[in-house]
Amino acid sequence: MPPPLDVDLRIDPTWIVPVKPEGLILDGHAVVVEAGRILDILPEAEADARYRARTHRRLSDHVLIPGLINLHTHAAMTLLRGYADDLPLMTWLQEHIWPAERRWVSREFVLDGTRLACLEMLKGGITCFNDMYFFPEAAVQAAIEAGQRVAAGIIVIDFPSNYAADPDGYLDKGLAMRDAMRHHPLVSVCMAPHAPYSTSDRSLEKVLVYAKQLDLPIHIHVHETHEEIRQSIEQYGVRPLERLRHLGLLGPDFIAVHAVHLLDGEVDLLAGHGCHVAHCPTSNLKLASGIAPKAGLLAKGVNVGVGTDGPASNNRLDCWQEMRLAALLAKAMSGRPEIVPAQHALRMATLSGARALGLEERIGSIEVGKQADLVAVDLSGPHTQPCFDPISQLVHSAGREDVTQVWVAGREVVRDRCCLTLDEAEILASARLWRQRLAG
Repeated sequence: MPPPLDVDLRIDPTWIVPVKPEGLILDGHAVVVEAGRILDILPEAEADARYRARTHRRLSDHVLIPGLINLHTHAAMTLLRGYADDLPLMTWLQEHIWPAERRWVSREFVLDGTRLACLEMLKGGITCFNDMYFFPEAAVQAAIEAGQRVAAGIIVIDFPSNYAADPDGYLDKGLAMRDAMRHHPLVSVCMAPHAPYSTSDRSLEKVLVYAKQLDLPIHIHVHETHEEIRQSIEQYGVRPLERLRHLGLLGPDFIAVHAVHLLDGEVDLLAGHGCHVAHCPTSNLKLASGIAPKAGLLAKGVNVGVGTDGPASNNRLDCWQEMRLAALLAKAMSGRPEIVPAQHALRMATLSGARALGLEERIGSIEVGKQADLVAVDLSGPHTQPCFDPISQLVHSAGREDVTQVWVAGREVVRDRCCLTLDEAEILASARLWRQRLAG
């Protein structure tokens, strides 16, 4: 028998839920990691014979899952959390959020706000987030500091901001960020036009050209409110999704954020073009925007991941809340309790998000050869006992407070519920200073 192979990391949880195949639960197995990738998944006794780990984590009463993926957020808006609540979307945006952003948003604002977001997300098991906001290079810097994976949005919008004066300026700056970060292992990029109501045909056509040239996903808010649809019909003669179809944006790289108000034919349109949906149930409920037709999307085979939206409209960066709520709303709206079982809800928060971002071959499930983005969840608490089904407990009983360890590309970034990569006290002090500025 050959001597044991030296490896970087071995993790022995009570259960492993690899997500692929859906519903599988492994007992008494170990995950072996080398050079940031999953080298092996095998019974513990076999791991004893084959490997000698430099770091060995034994986690009793824990379940190991892939890192959660937040498919849509505006991370830096942590600094506007609770700034304006209980308002309709356009009132919230036009009278409160956009004026505050015009006054305060800067590179410093985005860096500090995204650091706070990364701290919150990592401690809650979110190892990758798809961001849409100004100064994306600052958000990328914060994510890299945190050791967290980010899909950075090249935001495009037709009004000026502190970041850029016009759509061409947004594109130029975003593309420069993409060029600077294109080889970083934790950074990917999306085209991120804000919404059909805030982006002209000319701007959307340019977005499409760059998306095709650079093989980038397109990430856009669409069909979030009835008012958005009414305005589109008044201005363009068609509903927003039909306008986007006519412009050529729909396809396997298209991520429709929210997609709350869909006719049956529009569900067919998304399915037929292989589009993805970023489902943000908490934000949609808080803004009274509505409830996305998850059951209908599922029936047509549309890939749906979960997002938190920004922390100014949610107000949590908590994918546990989103996957649970997505499952419950689908059951209630369809009248079918079997819709979105726990294993599918977990997939929405992991592999479905990876697929939408074009990262399915790298992250989203625990498979040999994939990046070791892993989360250990403690199921020993009173709210998760007795444990008949670990996947059910993950979705319907556990929460982000039960996350104890997090690895991104094999690097431990959270240990015993403490973030190892970010200075929590310093970040919280910075958040208090921003509150004083904004409140003053």
